[in-house]
Amino acid sequence: MTQSTGKFAKTLKKRVQLKYLLHTPPGAGKHPLIVFLHGHGESGSDLEKVKIHGIPRIVEEQPDFPFVTVSPQCPTGVTWVLISDAVEALVEEAISWENVDPTRVYLTGLSMGGYGTWHTGANRPELFAALAPICGGGSFVNYLPYRLKHLKKTPVWAFHGDQDTAVPLAEQKVLVDALKKQTKTEVKFTVYPGVGHDSWTQTYANPALYDWFLKWHT
Repeated sequence: MTQSTGKFAKTLKKRVQLKYLLHTPPGAGKHPLIVFLHGHGESGSDLEKVKIHGIPRIVEEQPDFPFVTVSPQCPTGVTWVLISDAVEALVEEAISWENVDPTRVYLTGLSMGGYGTWHTGANRPELFAALAPICGGGSFVNYLPYRLKHLKKTPVWAFHGDQDTAVPLAEQKVLVDALKKQTKTEVKFTVYPGVGHDSWTQTYANPALYDWFLKWHT
């Protein structure tokens, strides 16, 4: 008896939910938006943990930080790569806010959030004017270097410490090298000599990063 063939089709709906920290700069009008993806250690349900590193820490110290910032928290047991659809939905929501300039939306993240920045950026490049992944990667996902063709019009500035043992430099270098071969815009890679996994503190403290973001719009 031979096997018969069949075809199945059904529309599925999925509910997504993310808690997040929001910073709104002083002043009326539309502001550029930074979406920040934290590292593995800040996952969970306590939003105070998200303030430990990166953009949320910067805005705690600088209440007049001139960007709207949205910093979601990844639930325990998953990664940003696995819930990129939720991140994308949150970005779409934020872009609709009346105080956000939809042409100046930037995505950045550190460690696990660096992976999420590469993945989400490649998945929905039209949402972002520029990306800044820090000590991230994604080469272990075989399709990611191939999917970087979707980022050929998206500026990227990546950062990494050359002594990083948590996420080896090669993890991110392979993505930068692959993108540089096909990009039509600016791709930069800053490698910090003698620096381990924490390449984010000096990166987010550098005003040049925010000036670079503001160069770009969709």
